[in-house]
Amino acid sequence: MAMASHPTSSSSSSSSSRWDVFLSFRGKDTRTNFTAHLYEALRRNGINTFMDTKLRSGDEISPTLLKAIEESEISIIVLSKNYASSQWCLDELIKILDCRKTRRQHILPLFYDIIPSEVRNQNNTVGKAFAQLEKRCKDDDKKVKMWKSALTQVANLSGMTLENRNEPEFIHEIIEWVNSILVKKTYLEVAQYPVGIESRAQDVKSLLTIEKNDSTCMVGIFGIGGIGKTTIAKSIYNSMASQFEGSCFLENIRETSGQMGGLINLQNKLLSEILEGSSPMVDKVDQGITLIKERLRLIRILLVLDDVDHQDQIEKLAGKGDWFGLGSRVILTTRDKHLLSAHEVDSAYQVNELDHNEALQLFSWNAFNKDRPDDKYVKVTEDMLSYARGLPLALRVLGSSLKGRDILYWENKLGMYKLIPHDDIQKKLRISFDGLDENAKNIFLDIACFFKGWNVEAITKVLDSTRGFHSYSTAIEELKDKCLVTQSCGSLEMHDLLQEMGREIVRQQSPDEPSKRSRLWFHEDVRNVLEGNAVKNVLKISFYFTSITFS
Repeated sequence: MAMASHPTSSSSSSSSSRWDVFLSFRGKDTRTNFTAHLYEALRRNGINTFMDTKLRSGDEISPTLLKAIEESEISIIVLSKNYASSQWCLDELIKILDCRKTRRQHILPLFYDIIPSEVRNQNNTVGKAFAQLEKRCKDDDKKVKMWKSALTQVANLSGMTLENRNEPEFIHEIIEWVNSILVKKTYLEVAQYPVGIESRAQDVKSLLTIEKNDSTCMVGIFGIGGIGKTTIAKSIYNSMASQFEGSCFLENIRETSGQMGGLINLQNKLLSEILEGSSPMVDKVDQGITLIKERLRLIRILLVLDDVDHQDQIEKLAGKGDWFGLGSRVILTTRDKHLLSAHEVDSAYQVNELDHNEALQLFSWNAFNKDRPDDKYVKVTEDMLSYARGLPLALRVLGSSLKGRDILYWENKLGMYKLIPHDDIQKKLRISFDGLDENAKNIFLDIACFFKGWNVEAITKVLDSTRGFHSYSTAIEELKDKCLVTQSCGSLEMHDLLQEMGREIVRQQSPDEPSKRSRLWFHEDVRNVLEGNAVKNVLKISFYFTSITFS
């Protein structure tokens, strides 16, 4: 059987560049000295650098060099005394400046034994070199004007001048600058096996209406924990960030904002990444709001606020999105649908579970390093898929934990997980539960233990009669907003793993003594408690008998 190819995310791989740095230089000036030393320093620092090592003849720049320029994040131009005498170098320069405009490529001009004004005005040594080229190309006035314009443009960019410094210091400064740019341009790791990500990312992109530049747009991505919200947002960010004047991905906002000075740190990161380190430091949240609005109001940005759980976080980091330049896009990921509607986002996208084929592929990649299970594992794989119910987190965790194990181990583990759910999955899912108020927590546990799949009217009747107040009406909407329950055809449903999480929360109240738990649903536990004459909580037993009556 042929091995299937490893899945890749086109939204991230298509955006990545082949080269970190392209070196443009005049060979006879610096090939064997400064540029050679710079190239070696870049290489030693792990910076993937293109340097043309061949001695070229002819006037036309080669397709190989054009492609290398296009595929680079940064172009470093070593402007030396004879740079302007080379048609080859000046054609490279025109291409580099074009990539700066169309691909947001970074450019670093290095003035080696010359000063910027010589390049800007084409005088002194640079003027003499350019005059030689003009003489050779006197019949191509249009091209000469393009070269002059390119020299003026590059001289007006922020660059570095060797002056009286020694070369090692100069090169060290260049390396630091390159590293600072590459850190900002590094693509986010999306997923080892990005199954199902691209189609969902495309759905969100269609809501972003990226082609419209006369307004800002804010889009929310919501769903239960482990469904892939952050992964989808990273994929979109990687594929679109280069189309904006600035970009920033603020991760784990729920967790970070709960720490001391968390929101201030997030504001500082936002300003620093968009303004590329030139922003002032924020020490008060209100000050941060003012600076974000003032400094970013004319910049077209892409901003992702990941894992927000309170409207205050959005209001202090992005407002309504109108803090930024026209054409800006803001993406929010959250477990709370109501948060998005309360903030009046332009569109909201719910992430649903993977379908069977997607789930099979994701699980198989994690368990078998291919997109289908081994023949003898087909049946037990289907059992695992039925258990995971299309939740990417569960498929990854289970597949990885079972990798390389025999079938008996798989079967034993599945039986164990049905009794005591996998801890890594539970921790991720429980975040939503922990954010509920006490009334909603109780209703969630009631549904998980007794009422999943029940008609809403029947649940309401039971809860109102047993709890003595209108529990359903005060909590169920919150559970739906948090994606913990869904309502379909008059019945309440929840993901099987969420139900397991709820029941495990109750079991952990007293793992060894069922009589001390707040709820009982397993008939053996109920019988043992009754026979042991240890009924201290009438509610949990009445729930059990009520469930028999209504089911």
